[in-house]
Amino acid sequence: MHQQKFVQTQTGLSERGVKNVLSLLNDGATIPFIARYRKEQTGGMDEVEISQIRDEAKNYDELIARQKTILTSIEEQGRLDDQLKERITSCFDRTKLEDIYLPFKQKRLTRGEKAKRNGLEPLAKMIMSQRGGDPQVMAERFVKGEIYDEEMAIAGAKDIMAEWMNENGALRDRLRQTFQRRSTLTSKLVKGKEKEAEKYSDYFDFSQSLNHCPSHRFLAIYRGNREGVLSLKARPDDETVLQQMQRFFVKGNDACSDLVDEACTEAYRRLLRPSLENEVLSTMKEKADQEAIGVFAKNLRQLLLAPPLGAKRVLAIDPGFRTGCKVVCLDESGGLLTNATIYPHPPQKEQSKAKAKLAQLVEAYKIDAIAIGDGTAGRETESLVKNTHFSRDLDVFSVREDGASIYSASSIARKEFPNFDVTVRGSVSIGRRLMDPLAELVKIDPKSIGVGQYQHEVNQSKLKDSLDDVVASCVNAVGVDVNTASPYLLAYISGLGPTLAENIVAFRSENGRIDSRKDLKKVKRLGDKAFEQAAGFIRIRDGKNPLDNTSVHPESYAYVEKMAKHFMLSPKELVGNKEVLDKVSANDFPEIDTFTFNDIVAALKKPGHDPREKAKVLEFDHRIKTIDDLEIGMVLTGIVTNVTNFGAFVNIGIKENGLIHKSQLADEYVEDPSQYVSLHEHVEVSVLEVDVNRKRIGLKRLTR
Repeated sequence: MHQQKFVQTQTGLSERGVKNVLSLLNDGATIPFIARYRKEQTGGMDEVEISQIRDEAKNYDELIARQKTILTSIEEQGRLDDQLKERITSCFDRTKLEDIYLPFKQKRLTRGEKAKRNGLEPLAKMIMSQRGGDPQVMAERFVKGEIYDEEMAIAGAKDIMAEWMNENGALRDRLRQTFQRRSTLTSKLVKGKEKEAEKYSDYFDFSQSLNHCPSHRFLAIYRGNREGVLSLKARPDDETVLQQMQRFFVKGNDACSDLVDEACTEAYRRLLRPSLENEVLSTMKEKADQEAIGVFAKNLRQLLLAPPLGAKRVLAIDPGFRTGCKVVCLDESGGLLTNATIYPHPPQKEQSKAKAKLAQLVEAYKIDAIAIGDGTAGRETESLVKNTHFSRDLDVFSVREDGASIYSASSIARKEFPNFDVTVRGSVSIGRRLMDPLAELVKIDPKSIGVGQYQHEVNQSKLKDSLDDVVASCVNAVGVDVNTASPYLLAYISGLGPTLAENIVAFRSENGRIDSRKDLKKVKRLGDKAFEQAAGFIRIRDGKNPLDNTSVHPESYAYVEKMAKHFMLSPKELVGNKEVLDKVSANDFPEIDTFTFNDIVAALKKPGHDPREKAKVLEFDHRIKTIDDLEIGMVLTGIVTNVTNFGAFVNIGIKENGLIHKSQLADEYVEDPSQYVSLHEHVEVSVLEVDVNRKRIGLKRLTR
């Protein structure tokens, strides 16, 4: 099977689309570029579909590589014939491929292999054939060497039969289906681990059909097992499986058949059950990983595309008690103007001095908004700020802190602020997150941002690939101002990467402002291919060509000139001219394909358009300072901080986030919480449950 056919079969996508996407990918095109600028070739495929094609192509390549490894191994053993070769090269199911290879796999000296070396294979064949006769009599002539009596010979023959059963592809396939359909997942507390396992108390004696176990529950049990506090099993009823094996191998009702029956039990308990149980757990883990990664990716996208405040002067505070609150003032570009430390909270309680300092900084640096980290002392600091008299009206925002400490201690932060300590860097990160979450969060490992579920339990390589895709997708969807963007943001632009991003920044430093997309070709090592991939996602505000501040690709500038000429206008007069653009007809420009035409018109109507909304202030309930202030039935406002498969976590203005279980999200059955609520959404909730000892808050979403 060729790669294209394999990918088509796995994805169900069109032949033409798959063929063209594979060709574009092989030619070095990126997913954002293909999705945005090659719609005509793909039939309008989105990034998800293009990613599927890329991933299945990689899967195909890995299968081909595995086939070659298996063929080489069997050939070196001198056991490869044309029929076996055909079975291997035509098999594109990873599990079945390993089943074919199992009898030929080089393994340590097993009980069955040892019995074969003692010459007991003919005896095993005789017993297995079940053609009558006394096994004891059959075994007499095999009593020699290391085989001291007939019982030992028969035991060795059973070991050989057990391995034959284990290596039988048809049986493994049948039993695999039984394990997949009928396994029960059970977990139990490991004796003596009561204290360490306290948080897993729901799973001390747990049992559920594996197929009906939600991914988040499986990952919780899996984590407990990995930590050594929970035992974990996933298997069907033993008797059911043994009956299947008996029907498969036991052909009669004599002494030989009894031995084959015993070999079935031996094969299942010693070989097949552990192997198939590992398989079914591995399959469930892959499925749970996929769901958890999907949840993380969806949340990360919403977090990265969170509403920015924009180019405003910001005073940012990283709150704290004993060590004080670290304060920084940032200019419109996020540049650090000054920093200070105030001590309004215990033990110092210098509230008057702190208020005076804040008022002074706001006045001196013409501050437009205040950003306060939502961690320890965040609520108390917000109260202080709102009770401070300022000379101007200011919006006060609570800003998510997750990952700020990771950034402040990173090499990126040290490079940006070599002369300041981690506390100053952390405050800067909080302020910049308010101004432009995307530009700041790309500097942090997505896993540290805190919007996933069980992210440390899932396949780390697949998680990284998925999150990298999300970051690249978001950066390219928004576009990047080439004259202000950091190298970390530029690196995610289609076709660039870290080296070219650094080269662009160096070019800016040496030559000043970049006034045209064409100037990018002067950047060291930025060739035609990189320019083609990147140009459409680069924005140049107030440049020589107004099209450079739109998502129109330079390869389509000639089309825009034709459109402008059609209305006797210049391209500059056409940009943003909605009245004229509403009159543009595709029929007048038959040389432009429909996809490109529609995209050009949409881009011209909104030059420099940012798809993100604007940041909104949320007022928390002033009565609530700690979890002790909560009462059942209270109605509060909050902001969604994380969405999982089982519900949504909400910041209601105190240290502990509340949980809206999915059963409390709507007045109907909720399968996928992300269909009902999104990250950063402002919600109204009522308090259902408060467990102060376990620091858990149960909420219900109120809908109007």
